[in-house]
Amino acid sequence: MVAIDQLPEHVEDDARQTEPGLERIERLLARFEPIGLDEMDGVALLDRTDTKFILRLSQLHEALARIAGQYQVLDISQTRLNHYRTLYFDTPDFALYHQHHNGLRARYKVRMREYVDSELAYWEVKRKTNQERTVKARLQTPDPIGRLATQVDDFIDAHAPVDAQDLEFKLWNTFQRITLVSKHQPERLTLDVHLAFGCGDAVVGLPGIAIAEVKQERASRQSDFIAQMRRLGVRSSQFSKYCAGVYMLYDNVKTNNFKARMRLVEKLMQEESDHGPVH
Repeated sequence: MVAIDQLPEHVEDDARQTEPGLERIERLLARFEPIGLDEMDGVALLDRTDTKFILRLSQLHEALARIAGQYQVLDISQTRLNHYRTLYFDTPDFALYHQHHNGLRARYKVRMREYVDSELAYWEVKRKTNQERTVKARLQTPDPIGRLATQVDDFIDAHAPVDAQDLEFKLWNTFQRITLVSKHQPERLTLDVHLAFGCGDAVVGLPGIAIAEVKQERASRQSDFIAQMRRLGVRSSQFSKYCAGVYMLYDNVKTNNFKARMRLVEKLMQEESDHGPVH
């Protein structure tokens, strides 16, 4: 097993750099009222519905400028653009990846995630149900370790339809996240930017785009952020960071069902590169 603190050194450096367009988004976040980590329990939403969007950073900036009075932003030690690192695990034949690729409504992911700025790390099993709900089970770990210890084995065996002993490390992922909480309803909004993926010596990134995820107790279109997506003509779209990483880093897996989505990602990256943020 590969531990999260054994990532290549250049990954640590890349994760701390800021790509073009993020600086003005970070400045814009100063307009939002802060919310602390200890206040987030009421909107943990570990059993929820998700609505995802793929958009350009310039579109994200425009949307944020219009909703600053409707959401609070998570602030950890005066940091509002927080760093995350994730290790993904799967069986040797990518059974969990293929659940998603083959369109199974019930599917799972097994990962270890480090919340860098809050100095927390969890093993997580994320389950999508037949009712299109997302249910997440978590086991806090004192150190970001990558070995499957007995306690972790028991946790995974209890929550995922695979034998923990069959799992192996597949890829790492880093990104920065903005977390917003609605002032009007039980809704949490995560905005992931500066995404990078790697395995071995291979490293790929998705510059210029954001992955937005609206998390609600029950699916509702009465969301200020979703209203901005409609205004900008951005349609909801499924997106899995794990599946995107496998798509870009591995040659020996099925990818047909993800090609259209990844072409959209490439198109948005190119558009953002061509036009870029206005300073």
